[in-house]
Amino acid sequence: MGFSHKNTRGVTYFLHGRSRTAASGKTVTLYFFAKASGAGAIEALPSGYKVVESEKTGLPILKKA
Repeated sequence: MGFSHKNTRGVTYFLHGRSRTAASGKTVTLYFFAKASGAGAIEALPSGYKVVESEKTGLPILKKA
């Protein structure tokens, strides 16, 4: 079970991460939330990041602290 966040509407989302190689050749990790925990689920919130919620949709967003 990965890191989860319950929004103000009561829906639970799980944090996932996926590594990609950018055009510059650097490896970057893309973070996203999904309703189901699956492949790529992250166990803990990455250091230096915080979870905020979109006011319009209620979707959680990962932002740098």
